[in-house]
Amino acid sequence: MKILVALAFLAILASLGSALFFMMRGDREGEDDRVRSRRMAWSLALRVGLSVTLFLCVLAAWKLGYIQPSGLPAGPR
Repeated sequence: MKILVALAFLAILASLGSALFFMMRGDREGEDDRVRSRRMAWSLALRVGLSVTLFLCVLAAWKLGYIQPSGLPAGPR
């Protein structure tokens, strides 16, 4: 489960990096600004989709008992 969450987090970061790349890339010959905007929007939409999927997977794993919340350890007061 830890590996799955780590891979999903890396995929989210990669998608965010891809959107940043398309946003910061300078104008190239023959490339329309609309194409760049579409690629950047697709990358950001993918990031949102991956984030929601990761959240739902963690929620399902909790409901199925694969993971248990541990909370903060209670110390002396």
